[in-house]
Amino acid sequence: MKRKAFLAAFPHTIPILTGFCFLGLTYGVYMRAAGFSFWYPLLISLIVFGGSLQFVIVSMLLSPYAPVQTFLMALMVQARHLFYGIAMLDKYKGTGWKKPYLIFAMCDETFSVNCAAEVPPDVDRGWFYFFVSLLDRLYWVAASTLGGLLGSVLHFNTEGLDFVMTAMFVVILTEQWLKEKTPVSEWIGLAAGVVCLLIFGADHFLIPTMVCVLAALTLLRRPLEHNFAKEETL
Repeated sequence: MKRKAFLAAFPHTIPILTGFCFLGLTYGVYMRAAGFSFWYPLLISLIVFGGSLQFVIVSMLLSPYAPVQTFLMALMVQARHLFYGIAMLDKYKGTGWKKPYLIFAMCDETFSVNCAAEVPPDVDRGWFYFFVSLLDRLYWVAASTLGGLLGSVLHFNTEGLDFVMTAMFVVILTEQWLKEKTPVSEWIGLAAGVVCLLIFGADHFLIPTMVCVLAALTLLRRPLEHNFAKEETL
């Protein structure tokens, strides 16, 4: 059962491996360039596993001690995980002891795979999600550690790499849009983003957008669940 789930999950993580080879390596090099030993990217990747938050942590470690500001910054940067959790409620239901690890190991790329992947009927769903999460985390830890080790000798231009995250979310949105016959949640997110962008401006629209989307999805949760269940029976 575990072997079959691993073999089914691994091909889905190959694109993540490719992306993490660049992003993780960049993070490790960045940490080393900031004056930190390779132990820092290794341990932070193991414990925090926050992707974009880890890049922000570098400047926090170089700044004066400010726990409240650090907490608020981390909360703001990782607030999108709230929506990941809502989206994965049904998928992670019934996964038993694996569920806490699935929650901890959630990242942008793991969410994109576990949310969109069609688990084969003869494969245990919980183990499939577990191996996707585990493999993605191992890729990131290995790449960031390698970047920390090679940071003193590797020098390359990282300009434009931050757009990888934007491109990935566009792909996720497109796949979900095409997958659903009535993409209500996608329209809610798009409308909330446009309205908040016009009201608050490009520098301050993200948090209001997330609040609006969360409120709308909470109010419309039952109709949306009924709609999704109806689509699955068709």
